[in-house]
Amino acid sequence: MLRVTGLTKTYATGDKALADVSFEVPEGQVVGLIGPSGAGKSTLIRCVNRLVEPTAGQVHLGDLEITALSRRELRRARRRIGMIFQEYALVERLTVMENVLSGRLGYVPFWRSFTRRYPPGDVEKGFALLDRVGLIQHADKRADALSGGQRQRVGIARALEQDPELLLIDEPTASLDPKTSRQIMRLVVEICQERALPAIINIHDVVLARQFTKRIIGLQAGSVVFDGSPEALDETVLTRIYGEEDWTAIRRRDGEDGEDDEDEREREERLAGLV
Repeated sequence: MLRVTGLTKTYATGDKALADVSFEVPEGQVVGLIGPSGAGKSTLIRCVNRLVEPTAGQVHLGDLEITALSRRELRRARRRIGMIFQEYALVERLTVMENVLSGRLGYVPFWRSFTRRYPPGDVEKGFALLDRVGLIQHADKRADALSGGQRQRVGIARALEQDPELLLIDEPTASLDPKTSRQIMRLVVEICQERALPAIINIHDVVLARQFTKRIIGLQAGSVVFDGSPEALDETVLTRIYGEEDWTAIRRRDGEDGEDDEDEREREERLAGLV
């Protein structure tokens, strides 16, 4: 379980990116984190793993207080937190498998990573993960030969190679077309359910958040202004989060996107190697 209590981030300029943010994410729950640009979404997930140092507050992952760790202790703790990035963060000249195995860098001696001689068990797990995300046939391809959807799948497999206890996902669909975005969101949610992994997904697309997550947290100016089910995310709440707007188009898109969800699921395996 992830527990965030009173998390605050104030920059040297005096700008407050986060203001007393508190919430819990139990095992297996996927939370969609929404809000306008500058609301503090990326800052929040980066404060959880201390890529950004919070000014105040506590972050607990299970019994471990992340915010109380020394730098050395933090390096070990980050092995327990998988991060999936908007821009994939792959080493493009390396193969797909080598990128996946880089998820073990926090576990293996330097000489193994430098010579790319990972333990057989890590390699076996890497192949199993590539099979799970639909890329087993691309294991030996260079990362720069892949499409955006395929690169994001590699990023998912690499994060899982860490054996994480939490996934932090930053705009996983921002660079993808609508169809591929839905496939990636479905894949993330299914994997979290399979592994009882809690996850926070920073996402701009409200329709995707409503369709694929069971809980949504809305940020406005660094504060939580909504925490509830997708069904409760009505026009009044959306206005509180984003400001005045005609939200009928989002409601219409939400209904349309759900119509062929089962057809997409049936085609998932066939399309996995093509996106």
